[in-house]
Amino acid sequence: MRYVSTRGYAGQSGEGATFAEVTLDGLAPDGGLYVPLAHPYFDTHTLDKFTRLSYQELAFEVMYPFVGEDLSAETLKKLIQKAYSTFDHAEVAPLSNLTENHHLLELYHGPTLAFKDVALQFLGLLLDELLEQRADGHAAQLTVLGATSGDTGPAAIEGLKGRDHVRIFMLYPHGRVSDFQRRQMTTVKASNVYPIAIEGTFDDCQHLVKGLFHDAGFRAEQKLTAINSISWARLLPQMVYYFYAYAQLQKRGLKSPPTFVVPTGNFGDIFAGYMAQKCGLPVAKFVIANNQNDILTRFVHHNDYSVAHVEPSQSPSIDISVASNFERYLFDILGQDHEQLRYFMQNFAEHKILPKLDGDKFMQVQQTFTAYAVTEDQTTATIARYHTDHNRLMDPHTAVGLFAADKYLADNPEANVVTLATAHAAKFPDAVYKATKVSPEVPQALKHVLVDEEKSAQLACDEITLKDYIRTP
Repeated sequence: MRYVSTRGYAGQSGEGATFAEVTLDGLAPDGGLYVPLAHPYFDTHTLDKFTRLSYQELAFEVMYPFVGEDLSAETLKKLIQKAYSTFDHAEVAPLSNLTENHHLLELYHGPTLAFKDVALQFLGLLLDELLEQRADGHAAQLTVLGATSGDTGPAAIEGLKGRDHVRIFMLYPHGRVSDFQRRQMTTVKASNVYPIAIEGTFDDCQHLVKGLFHDAGFRAEQKLTAINSISWARLLPQMVYYFYAYAQLQKRGLKSPPTFVVPTGNFGDIFAGYMAQKCGLPVAKFVIANNQNDILTRFVHHNDYSVAHVEPSQSPSIDISVASNFERYLFDILGQDHEQLRYFMQNFAEHKILPKLDGDKFMQVQQTFTAYAVTEDQTTATIARYHTDHNRLMDPHTAVGLFAADKYLADNPEANVVTLATAHAAKFPDAVYKATKVSPEVPQALKHVLVDEEKSAQLACDEITLKDYIRTP
C-alpha cells in the first residue's frame, strides 16, 4: 500500500509514501494530507465474515491491507490486542438500541472516555513500534505536536505518556475546553507530556501546528509528527467501528444499509466512515451534526465553505471554523486532481472561502451527506429528553448527534440510523447537570483527575514563542 499527498508529494521514492513514512510524517512535507493510492474492497462475502469476528479480529482485517510491508500480520495483531485491552467493555465499541431503528454506537469506553481513544491507544503503540524498527533498537526522539478542541489531547496524552522515544506537546484553547478535559491533560505527571494553553481558539491552535509543520528546518530539527486527524494513522483505526456497527446490525437481522449520524467539527470521524464506504461498506447516508459553528452544514446545503467567527458552546469539540480533514474529501470529489486541489486551497488561504463546486460535483456531495446545525437550547433539550425517555445521560456532543438523528428520522421514518456517541457524560458534568439536574458519575479510575495538581504552560498565539518552548520546555 502506497500513499500520496493531496497536494502531490509522493514520498521519498517518488512512487508513493509507505505506511511508516506516512505515520511518522503526520502531515506531508508539501502541507497536504496523505491519502491511499488505492483502496481494498470488502465484498459481500467478506462483510458476512465480519459478523463472526470480535472487534479486535475485525480491526486486523480492515487495517492490514493499508499497512503494506511495514508491519507483519503478527505485529499488527499484537498492537491491536494491546491497544484495546485498555477499554472497559469487551466489545470495545458496543452498539445499543434506542428504538427499533435507531442505534447508539458507544465510543466512550476507552481510558479517557472519548472516541479518540479508539485510534490513539493504537497510534501510541504504533509510533513506538515504527521508531524501534527504523533505529534497530536505538530509536531517536520524536516530537509529537497536536492541537485539541477537547478530546484529542487527553486521548493522545494517555496513548503516549511515559514512552521512551516520544515527547508530546498538546495545544488547547485557553478557557475553551471543559474543566474535566483540561484536567485530563494537565494532571498527567509523565515527564514527556507538555500540555499548552494557547490564548485563542482551537482554529488558532490548529494554525500554529500547521505553521510549525510548514517550517522544514524546524520540522527536521525536532523530528515533528502529528497525532491529530490530519494523520492518516489516526483515521485508519476509526474506519473499523463503522464496519463493526454494520456487522452488529446484520447479526440482528437489519439488512438495509445504515445511515450514520456523526457529531463532527473537524471532519475526521465522518471521513473515516466515508473511507469505509469507499472500501465497500454499504451506507445509505452520512449525517453531519454541527453545533452553531456550522461550516460543514453550510457547505452541504449551500455550497458555502467559508470561515465564520467561532462561537463557544457546550460541545467544544465541534467549535471549529475550518475542518482540517475536509481537504481529503475535497481532493476526492475533485477527481484526485492535485493541481485543482492546490488551486482551491490557495484560494481558501487567501480569501477564507472555497470556490463553489460545479453542479455535478455538488450533487455528489448531497447524495452522500446531509447536515444539521444544532443550537445550544436544542442540545440542552435533547440531553434532557434522552434522560427522561431512555434513562440515559448523554454528553452534549452526542446530544448534537441525537438531535440531528431525530430530525433525519422524522423525514425518513424507515431509515436504519446509527448515531455515534463520542464521549462519556462525565466529561461534561456542567452541561449534563444543567439539562437533567443529575451529576454524571465519574468512573473510579478517573476520579483522581478531579483533585490532582495541574501543570501546564500558557503561551501567546505566536509561532516563535511556541518554537522556543518546544526547544526548551
